[in-house]
Amino acid sequence: MSGRGPAGAPTAAARPAGLGTAFALALAAAVSLGLARFSYALLLPPMRADLGWSYFTAGAMNTVNAAGYLLGALLLPRVLGRWDARRVMLAGGGAAAVALALHGVVLAEAGLFALRLATGVASAATFVAGGLLAARLAQGSARPGLVLGLYYGGTGIGIVASALVVPPLAGAAVAHAWQQAWLALGALAALCTVLTAVATGALAAHPSAAGARQAARWPRFAWALGAYLMFGLGYIGYMTFVVTLLREQGLPPGLIVAFYVLLGLGVVASSWLWAGLLQRFKGGQPLALLNGLLALATLLPVLSAHPAAVFASGALFGAVFLSVVAGTTAFVRHNLPPAAWPAGISAFTIVFAAGQIVGPSITGWVADGAGGLARGFVLSAGALALGSLLATRQRPLP
Repeated sequence: MSGRGPAGAPTAAARPAGLGTAFALALAAAVSLGLARFSYALLLPPMRADLGWSYFTAGAMNTVNAAGYLLGALLLPRVLGRWDARRVMLAGGGAAAVALALHGVVLAEAGLFALRLATGVASAATFVAGGLLAARLAQGSARPGLVLGLYYGGTGIGIVASALVVPPLAGAAVAHAWQQAWLALGALAALCTVLTAVATGALAAHPSAAGARQAARWPRFAWALGAYLMFGLGYIGYMTFVVTLLREQGLPPGLIVAFYVLLGLGVVASSWLWAGLLQRFKGGQPLALLNGLLALATLLPVLSAHPAAVFASGALFGAVFLSVVAGTTAFVRHNLPPAAWPAGISAFTIVFAAGQIVGPSITGWVADGAGGLARGFVLSAGALALGSLLATRQRPLP
């Protein structure tokens, strides 16, 4: 790839600007979040029943995963200052595939905690590096909001794949059947990473020591960071425990699978639903609207266990939550110079991870007490509503 812009950013002539490349990048998002993280909601009920976990332990597994994600996010600015972002993305995808497969051969809690941690680190490498590549690709596109939406919406591909693969394998009449599902997820992650590698050969974001060192001036977008922290805290409670809640409410297994597929399809559709919003507004308006909608979606299955309310919740949540992530990348693109993009994306990733560390354990701890999971979901909805209020205070940067 030839042609370089300021601070190591590729010039327009050097960037492939096709949506096909964005779809290939979307498979990296499918690995880092769809397969490596959100599949856990489907695996939690059989693992909890087989291993005798409390809700706190079940939530702690995702807390440790988020801690690994935070560790990876903290390391990424230095890593991206030394290595090409595409190489980092693919290395993370390969590591995530191996870690997922190893979940299928471990029974001890300590071993599973270690694997969830390692998966979190690998996921951060894949997701942040892929997001940087998507931001660079969007810079050379006539529809940058759509390019970003396609990348983050790729998580829905992983969610749909998990919904179709995990239940039949984890529900098989064999000992520790859930282990088969982890092995299958590892194989899927490996396949997606290979496809991404093949289709993104012309795309790169070359290392730039100057860009890696440039500060993103966090105080200037503190309200947006606070809103994103609340998003991380609130959304992860829903994505960790929603399948368990629906099972407790007596929703048939077939409808639970359909619910999760619908949620994943909503994530994919979000690419088109919110592209205009992300491109038009440069302040905190998108984060405010989307966090508010997520608060509503989180409350729906608490207010009613009727399938109509449950499916409305899944469709709305899926159509919104990854667009919040895309919204932070759009905010960085709108308000920071290209040399500060890695630092800006990492700043949002760090607070996102911090919220995810706290969210699952708190939700699980609350669910172990009076009121059960419903009370935990109310807590998650409150965090999302607070995030919406904080985002209204964020103005575009001068």
